[in-house]
Amino acid sequence: MGNTAPQNTPLSDEDKLSWLQLARTENVGPITFFKFLDYYGSAAKALGAIPALAERGGRKRPLSIPPRGAIEKEYERVKKLGGEIITAADPDYPLALSAIEDAPPVLTALGNIELLQQPSMAIVGARNASINGRKFAEKLAAELGAFGQVVSSGMARGIDTAAHSGALPTGTIAVVAGGIDVVYPSENQKLYEAIIDQGLVIAENPLGVSPRAQDFPRRNRIVSGLSQGVIVVEATVRSGSLITARLAGEQGRDVYAVPGHPLDPRASGPNALIRDGATLIRGIDDVLEELNNYTGGGMEDSGFTRFEMPPPAANDQPDEQDFAAAREMLLDALSFTPAEINDVIRHTGLGTAMAQTVLMELELAGRVQRLPGNRAMLVEE
Repeated sequence: MGNTAPQNTPLSDEDKLSWLQLARTENVGPITFFKFLDYYGSAAKALGAIPALAERGGRKRPLSIPPRGAIEKEYERVKKLGGEIITAADPDYPLALSAIEDAPPVLTALGNIELLQQPSMAIVGARNASINGRKFAEKLAAELGAFGQVVSSGMARGIDTAAHSGALPTGTIAVVAGGIDVVYPSENQKLYEAIIDQGLVIAENPLGVSPRAQDFPRRNRIVSGLSQGVIVVEATVRSGSLITARLAGEQGRDVYAVPGHPLDPRASGPNALIRDGATLIRGIDDVLEELNNYTGGGMEDSGFTRFEMPPPAANDQPDEQDFAAAREMLLDALSFTPAEINDVIRHTGLGTAMAQTVLMELELAGRVQRLPGNRAMLVEE
């Protein structure tokens, strides 16, 4: 996530609005957002450069940058709800989440934001969970809370709902896939209100946005990124919970799984995780044994470091002929299968600064997608 270092001065309201505007800009994903900051030194300068970059990358129609007035209204509405806009440069941003490559630049938070700085474990699982699975998740969440762990989950029906309910008295974080003011599923309205009162709800999407299919995997990376470990209670092998577990492993988090009967499809996911090396969990004692082996006490002792605003770059620009040649070389080198960017740069012989600039242009134009793991791929038009 760009450069990291000890916590720095919080952003001004003006800078925070620029961050929000850049984060809401079309084709600007989290990885590209931080590349912009590295390159231009501020969100405001990046916003000024985006139209020309997109046009140079081959964009046929103007890129959608939300008007400043709309961003100011969103900011005001969040404040009116009693919420906060938290950027990766703010001290309130969760330290563990800072460590993942595609961390959301901006979060909307409603409730007790102090929970973001406390040790967290995620509990996830099937929406159509069994009664026993729900009881186990609720009991485990309550016991984790008693031992000082904030329980994070995605507020879906089933295991997520049970985990939030069990952890309400001690602290729980619900990561929602839509806007922070959109309750999904609607049956969790009372739970949502209770979490706002006793815990915390956070979202990456703007206010009023209903969750779409592609928003759930993005939400899942935040659930795992907040936590030092993810516990899967019940899930099929193709479920979102298994996506969360995979993301947790990629993020360097511990993966735990509760075994189940081989004939129950909801046990197929946890059983497969255990077969592949996840820690088998029978109850709180198994979790605590693993937590006692964890590297530190509080989050500040965990080895995670905070985002630091980079210094402005010099950005001496080559001429357009050089850029055009670099674009062709990168487009020829990339394919619809993800490739390591460093391998692409070595293959093309381009300078790193030139290659990164052209990749920004092509991503803004919608021709290239940048992925975690310093990878990129072509996008089908």
